[in-house]
Amino acid sequence: MVSIGDVVRAVVSEHREELNHLNAYSLRTAVSCELWHQWGTTSLVAQGVEDKGHPCTKIKTDIEQQQEEGPKLQNSTKMAASHHNSLPPVFVPILALLLLLAAVRPVFSESNNTSPDGDLIDCVLSHLQPAFDHPRLKGLKPMDPPERPKGHAPDDTAAAGDEFQLWRTSGESCPEGSVPIRRTTEEDILRASSVKRFGRKPAVTMSHDSESNDHEVSFVFLIPHFLPLKALDLCMNNSSFTRSQHAVGYVVGDQYYGAKASINVWAPKVTSSSEFSLSQIWIISGSFGTDLNTIEAGWQVSPQLYGDSSPRFFTYWTTDAYQATGCYNLLCSGFIQTNNLIAIGAAISPVSTPSGGQFDISLLVWKDPNHGNWWLELGSGTLVGYWPSFLFSHLSEHASMVQFGGEVVNTQPMGEHTSTQMGSGEFAGEGFGRASYFRNLQVVDWDNSLVPAPNLRVLADHPSCYDIQGGINALWGNYFYYGGPGRDDNDDDSCS
Repeated sequence: MVSIGDVVRAVVSEHREELNHLNAYSLRTAVSCELWHQWGTTSLVAQGVEDKGHPCTKIKTDIEQQQEEGPKLQNSTKMAASHHNSLPPVFVPILALLLLLAAVRPVFSESNNTSPDGDLIDCVLSHLQPAFDHPRLKGLKPMDPPERPKGHAPDDTAAAGDEFQLWRTSGESCPEGSVPIRRTTEEDILRASSVKRFGRKPAVTMSHDSESNDHEVSFVFLIPHFLPLKALDLCMNNSSFTRSQHAVGYVVGDQYYGAKASINVWAPKVTSSSEFSLSQIWIISGSFGTDLNTIEAGWQVSPQLYGDSSPRFFTYWTTDAYQATGCYNLLCSGFIQTNNLIAIGAAISPVSTPSGGQFDISLLVWKDPNHGNWWLELGSGTLVGYWPSFLFSHLSEHASMVQFGGEVVNTQPMGEHTSTQMGSGEFAGEGFGRASYFRNLQVVDWDNSLVPAPNLRVLADHPSCYDIQGGINALWGNYFYYGGPGRDDNDDDSCS
């Protein structure tokens, strides 16, 4: 008789290629406690994934003890392999779902915190975070903080780096030596367009606007974050089909080693679960083809990724134009977190309100000139962590473009433009207190110095839906207002 454990082990094996992008943290913890208790810890060990304990069992704090038990677990899996060919085909999709329907739980969680919005924030030992599943990082520990760029001055008017997230409103934090990780739930996984694309942006072909050089260089941000397969096929076969729409400021034509900005935070309305609205910094290099490298950070409202309409702090990276590398937040091996107070992917609180309080977050991304890693700072001097330089090809040297601004995905519901908002949902002309903004835009130059973004250009690719207006003054330096409401439900001609 074939046990449920045998079936699950076989499913993991058969779907291994699809699940390859998930780190050991996400993969091995995507198994329910119910199944875990029935068939033990053997399946993922059999697949070559290092087992580091499971919260459904007694947590072991002695790594050496687990390593001693490893051979025993390996031997116990050999019998299961003999049942693989006898599995009923119907079990494969069913058990694949069971595998992914489990609440994702951390390894060696010292504690967890429940956010007022229902998020579970787990405290994971720093050296066991997802990044260290990467073959080139195994056995290593996070690096010490580098020196900040010259001219760096914390923005005291923006939120402090460790005081802007909802889960910390009552003073919660993780112990020193651990990092907070937002727990991925079964609902998160089920909302994804596919297991293979969970936590990733899909790769799409590039198109060019022959009428404007500005449009041509800006088309890197026409890559949507989540694209269903049918829409992806349409996009690839129709160069005029554009799902992502933008209002951005950008610099290009030099070598850049980082960027900094203060970003106004709102909670824009997103009208479809497959759409999103974000505001972020892009650090970019490559040919805008299959070798595109990006580092990205900002805030986003993404019902598909997070299951709600709250603005959330996020990161992203890719080294091959979103094809097979990179992911959001800590959903794959890549970004190394060094902070025990910030949960990447957690909700931001408070947010700005019309004609009321305005809330900003300050972000700095820069390349450590000594080790080459790209570091992320949030708020008034709080380091979040870094992207190791070896992850990248072009960005291992420098960036060739920096972009700041907003993006929405337009799925054209009912054949009409979406009503998903960008920024505050108001056009740039509404100004302070109503329109969203980026301010104090800077880049890091070859000398590791922060300087005002030179020759900043602004561009809105659908200005009747979302627009942008730039400026410069003594207080805000380079800045712009941006955003818009998308289609007005009461005016069919308002946006096209």
